[in-house]
Formats: sequence, C-alpha cells, structure tokens
Amino acid sequence: MNSNIIETNFGKKVDLQRISEGSASPITKSGAFYVFSVRISGEDVREYCFTNRDRAVSMRSVLVSHLAQKMQMEAKKKVI
Repeated sequence: MNSNIIETNFGKKVDLQRISEGSASPITKSGAFYVFSVRISGEDVREYCFTNRDRAVSMRSVLVSHLAQKMQMEAKKKVI
C-alpha cells in the first residue's frame, strides 16, 4: 500500500495529500470559464481554465494527486 504520510526531519508526520490539496486553489467561475491554480513550488504557480465544471473538478483532483506523488518522490530522494 502506498501511504502519503511521511515523517519530516523534525519528527512530525504529515499527510502529503492534504498538503497538495492546500496547494491548489478552489474552482471559481470567471466569466465563461472555471478557473483554479496550482502552486508547484514557491515561484511556479500555474493557472488552469475550463469551460466545463466537471472537467475542472476532475483535472484538479488529477493534478493534486500528481503533486502529492511529486512530493513523495522528493521526500524519498532526500532520505537516500
């Protein structure tokens, strides 16, 4: 089983899924588009626009899971 809970250098356990969900903004309607943004790193913020709310919701969940996997891989690289 692939767990998203890791232990930091300070001994605290954190849930990567919750952290990655916090990195994505809620979906808002702006004109004819449904818009959300994802903070990949401190300087890299990407904004996504969709005309269909269902597509925006599904893409946001996909991007959040990819971000959690990225964080997990970076945490493993730091340990090794």
